[in-house]
Amino acid sequence: MTTPAHAGRMLFVNIPVADIERSKAFFAQLGFSYNPMFTDETAACMLVGEQASVMLLSHETFAQFAKLPMADPTTHTLALYCFSVSARDEVDTVAEAALAAGGSEADGPEDHGFMYSRSFFDLDGHGWQVMWMDPSSTSDSSTSCTPART
Repeated sequence: MTTPAHAGRMLFVNIPVADIERSKAFFAQLGFSYNPMFTDETAACMLVGEQASVMLLSHETFAQFAKLPMADPTTHTLALYCFSVSARDEVDTVAEAALAAGGSEADGPEDHGFMYSRSFFDLDGHGWQVMWMDPSSTSDSSTSCTPART
């Protein structure tokens, strides 16, 4: 593994959601938890990794931060969100949980041998990909998280 360019730097991705509680329940069914220090009725800080979080923001809260009009994720794609899991079969477990919780499939499974992924749309239409990469392949800099074609 390479040394991070900016040790200690954290990532917060902000996305608008129509209903904070509904989105929290959806992502909790996928195994995510929330930082209560940054979670209230207008926002939820979803913990993705040690240094990465997704802020689920009400439309009103998101609009306070955004300088441009908010796009409708059901008709426009501005970003695709990809997160990894630690085991190949966990990709299917998480994807099936997303579908069972009301999400919809965005693309079928992609199996590249060293990497396996599935993608889905959340309740608001945001595109997500869950992927597993063979740990022995991560030393090869040519491999990366390639979001699904949604």
